[in-house]
Amino acid sequence: MFDTKIALVVRDDLATWQRLNVVAFLATGIAAAAPEMMGETYVDAQGHHYGRMAGQPMLVFAGDLPALQRAHHQGLSRELTLIPYVEAMFATGHDAANRAAFLAEDAANLNLVGLALRGPKKAVDKAIKGLALHS
Repeated sequence: MFDTKIALVVRDDLATWQRLNVVAFLATGIAAAAPEMMGETYVDAQGHHYGRMAGQPMLVFAGDLPALQRAHHQGLSRELTLIPYVEAMFATGHDAANRAAFLAEDAANLNLVGLALRGPKKAVDKAIKGLALHS
C-alpha cells in the first residue's frame, strides 16, 4: 500500500501529557520533512473547508531510553528521515531554545524522549525492531 513507513517512538517513562506533547511535535516534524505525504483539504457537506492531514498512518511505539537510542543509531545508519526530541526541550519555551538545547546534547548519546522515523518500510522496520506499539 505505502512504500514508506512512519514510526513515532516515545519514551515509556514520561507523564501522559509529555507523551502526547512529544508525539504531536514529532508528527509536525515528519509533515514538514515530507510535505508530499499530506492529503487533500477536507470539505464538509455544507462546504466548509478544513485543514489537511497525513495521507498515511503514523504508528506510535513506546520504549525506554536505550531502545530510543538504538532506533536513532539504526535510523542514522539507514539514512532515514529522523525527527528527535530530547528531554532538555521540555525546559524551553520556543523553537530557537529547542535547537540550542538539542545542539548542547552529546550527539552519540542523545537523551531522547521521542523520535520520529520515516523512510522505506523495511528500513524503518529494522530500525524499530523490538519496540511495542504504544498502549
